[in-house]
Amino acid sequence: MSGPPARPPSGEQFSIELGPQRATVVEVGGGLRAYALGGWEVIDGYGLRDRCNGGRGQPLIPWPNRLRDGRYSWNGTERRLDLSEPARGNAIHGLVRWRNWQVRAREPARVVLGHVLHGEPGYPFMLALEIEYALEPRGLTVTLSAVNIGTEPCPYGAGMHPYFSLGGSSIDGAVLTVPAARRLVVDERAIPVGEEPVDGGPIDFRVARPIGSAQIDACFTGLDDGARVSLASVDGSRRVAVRLSPEFGYVMVFTGDTLPEGQRRRGVAIEPMTCAPDAFRSGAGLVRLEPGERHVASWGIEPVEG
Repeated sequence: MSGPPARPPSGEQFSIELGPQRATVVEVGGGLRAYALGGWEVIDGYGLRDRCNGGRGQPLIPWPNRLRDGRYSWNGTERRLDLSEPARGNAIHGLVRWRNWQVRAREPARVVLGHVLHGEPGYPFMLALEIEYALEPRGLTVTLSAVNIGTEPCPYGAGMHPYFSLGGSSIDGAVLTVPAARRLVVDERAIPVGEEPVDGGPIDFRVARPIGSAQIDACFTGLDDGARVSLASVDGSRRVAVRLSPEFGYVMVFTGDTLPEGQRRRGVAIEPMTCAPDAFRSGAGLVRLEPGERHVASWGIEPVEG
């Protein structure tokens, strides 16, 4: 006698479609597992029977990237979070990427997932969170929304962690454009210790150029409003732009060199972030969310083929 079918590690799957576009959003983490335009898998995601790794498509809330020692001070009180990156002694990528999200609205080309973050000792604040995924003729728009439903102000930041592919086995030949004036300088624990201009440096991609053998794991800032980070094939047959709303003052670009064998340099992570790494300590880009206040930030994927 056979039992019920095995449940996917990422939980319930929510698919949306519009013309040649299709996307799959998942219950676990509320993340984006797949997004395709026709036969082109624009997102380097993961399979139905696989568990997400490398942060693929996950939302990073209530902080993106790293927090040194998991420690910060807020309104005169010292807080400490679990070290989710123990090798470097950091708390990383927020609190919601492994939690279950629920459907708030669903249409053929749109789905909204929600989650109530009740907090924990290191982050004793309450947030009502929603992520809307909406397909439009130009591509996919993702909107992150947070409301402070607690009784005191809280620190807040948000980001997402998609990887992008042009369909090949390596991103070495891809042409990258990052319209950012500055990059963050980090220490051995990947925590920012300053900023420097990108002008003329090895990761100056303000003018489009091939990635080549460059190993990139950098956070950029100094973005224009409505900035677009793009990845394109050399012959121009495929191009994807990541559109950032002004709330995203930072973007992380990662060529995947430290991922498991078989996944390295297969896609480029382009991670919109509303604040800098370690923002709970530095305050760089950090939002002070008052009780009842809402924060909204959106980003989009615009693929072009042919």
